[in-house]
Amino acid sequence: MEGKELEKEGLQLGHELQEAFFWFHRHPELSYEEYQTTEKIREFLTEHGIGIMDSELETGLIAVIRGEREGAVRALRCDIDALPILEESDVPYASEIKGKMHACGHDFHITAGLGCAVLLQQNRKALAGTVKIIFQPAEESARGAEKITETDLIDDVELIWGFHADPTNPVGTIGIREGYVAAAADRFLIKITGKGCHGAHPDTGIDPIPAAAAMVQAFQTVVTRNSDAFHPTLISVTRIEAGNTWNVVPETAELEGTVRTMNREDRVLFERRLREITEMTAKAYGASAEFQWYPGSPAVVNDPAMAGAAEETAKKQSLLTVPEESSMGGDDFSFYEEKRPGCYIKIGTGVGEAIHQPGFKVDPEILLPAAEYLMALFMENE
Repeated sequence: MEGKELEKEGLQLGHELQEAFFWFHRHPELSYEEYQTTEKIREFLTEHGIGIMDSELETGLIAVIRGEREGAVRALRCDIDALPILEESDVPYASEIKGKMHACGHDFHITAGLGCAVLLQQNRKALAGTVKIIFQPAEESARGAEKITETDLIDDVELIWGFHADPTNPVGTIGIREGYVAAAADRFLIKITGKGCHGAHPDTGIDPIPAAAAMVQAFQTVVTRNSDAFHPTLISVTRIEAGNTWNVVPETAELEGTVRTMNREDRVLFERRLREITEMTAKAYGASAEFQWYPGSPAVVNDPAMAGAAEETAKKQSLLTVPEESSMGGDDFSFYEEKRPGCYIKIGTGVGEAIHQPGFKVDPEILLPAAEYLMALFMENE
C-alpha cells in the first residue's frame, strides 16, 4: 500500500509540474520583469507549505526547506527569466507573448526547482540541515546573481548547486565535469574619433575606419601571440558602425564585442592588451580612441568533490552520466562560486534545437526525474 501511495504521489506531482511548466512557458518575462513568474512560484510554494524568505527583491525569491536533522545550509540556483525571441516551436503550449520565449530552458529550471522543493519538504524528516532554493531573476542580463549575492540572504550557505537544460543529450542524461565549464563573459566598447571630411578629399581629414579595421585584425593576435595556447580564449568583434552615407568620411567609428576566458590571469591580460592595442592603433592612424571595458560574469568552475558527488548520485538514480562540455558561453552562477564552492551540471532535456534559438524546446517528461535527481543531491550528500 505504501508503495502504491508513493507512486500515486509521484504521478500527482508529475502532473502538477507539467501544468506549472506549461504556464511558465506560455508567460515568459524578460530580465528584471519577472513579476507574474515570481507570483506563480510563490503561489505554488505556498500551496505546498514551503517557506519563503522575507526579502526586498523586486522579482525572484528564495524558498527554504528546513530538515529535521542537524546539518549545513546548502542551496540550489534556478534562474527564471526569458529571452526576447519570437518562438517558432511546435509545442501546443507556445509563448502567448509575441517576441518573448523561454528559449534557454529557464521555465524548466523553475519547474524542476519547484519539484525539488516539494520532494525535500515531503522528506524533511530525513533531510540534514537547510536547503535554500534560489529562484533568481535576470540571468540573461549576466548580472542577476548579484541581486542575490549583494544581500545577506545566502550568507549562511556553505555550498551551492546549479543546473541547466541540455538539448544535446536525451532525457535521463546528466552532464558533469570538474573544473572549468563556462567562460568569463566580458564586453568591450570602443569609440574612435578622427576628423570628418569629403570622401573625395580624405587627405583633409582623419579616417577612423582604417583604424577600426586595423584594431579588428590586431585583436586576434592577443589570442594567438599573447595567451597560452592551451588556455581556451576568444575575442569576437560583434558590431562595427561608422558613417551614414557614401561620399563622406565620418568623424567617428565604433567597435563592440566580447572577450571569453577561462583563466583569471587571461582575463586581466586581455583587458590590458585590448586597451593598449586600441590606444596605440588609433594614435598610429592619427586618431584617438576611448576604450570601455564592462566586466561580466566570471568563469564557472566546478568543485571537484561536488562533481564527484553529482556523478555518484546520478548513478544511484539510474541516470546516464556523460562528460559535461566546457563552453565559451557564460553564466552568472559564477558569482555564487566567488563566495562558496559550487557545481553546475547539465540535464538532458531531449536532443533538439540549441538554446537561444526560436525552435528550442524541452521534453516535459524530464520534469519529475530532474526534480528527483536534484532532491537526491541534497538527501544523499550531507
